[in-house]
Amino acid sequence: MKQIVEIEYRQIEEKNQYDTFINQIITKCFEVENLQNTKLYVSIILTTKDIIRNINQEYRNIDKPTDVLSFPMFEKEEIKKQTQEEALGDIIISVEKVEEQAKEYGHSFERELAYMLVHGFYHLMGEDHIQEEDKRKMRKKEENVLNQLNITR
Repeated sequence: MKQIVEIEYRQIEEKNQYDTFINQIITKCFEVENLQNTKLYVSIILTTKDIIRNINQEYRNIDKPTDVLSFPMFEKEEIKKQTQEEALGDIIISVEKVEEQAKEYGHSFERELAYMLVHGFYHLMGEDHIQEEDKRKMRKKEENVLNQLNITR
């Protein structure tokens, strides 16, 4: 089976259960979007609030930590045309923010991490949530993946 996820840990402890869980979530995303037969993969970076804050400042000029950042490699219409082994893009997640938000929203760490992964994935797929109509479309896709994995609020 081809590897569709590359995981890097930056200044946080590596955990095998994260690797297994992340692979499960991204594999489902690939299935739902019919990407499983491509040579694409997703780069996931799990890190701290300080590191994601620095990245947010550098690339978005926002000087505060965030939960997830996505850096797509392709335009939406280019994705399924890729024939080379390429990263679909990078998803950077602050594990500390995931922990905080899980408590804040009253659900599990796993549910929050799954949401961050799916949310980041759909940004790599060219989806956005700036306009209300786009937000509804993106949320529907996110909830579809999470429901298929039986990960609910």
